[in-house]
Amino acid sequence: MAWTWTLESAAGDVIGRSEEFESRGDAESWVGEAFGDLVNDGVDQVRLFDGEDEVYGPMSLHAESS
Repeated sequence: MAWTWTLESAAGDVIGRSEEFESRGDAESWVGEAFGDLVNDGVDQVRLFDGEDEVYGPMSLHAESS
């Protein structure tokens, strides 16, 4: 299966999807490298999928406020 990220607004609306990755590690590396660009493009959170199965999320791309 292919690993992908859904790119979402803070309200959970899907505003895009990443390219497909061969492994979870590749997908996680990509989001780690791209998060600054994603935030600049208006992405607030992401969800990781293995095919059609959600693995985890939503994961905020913003620092936690205390």
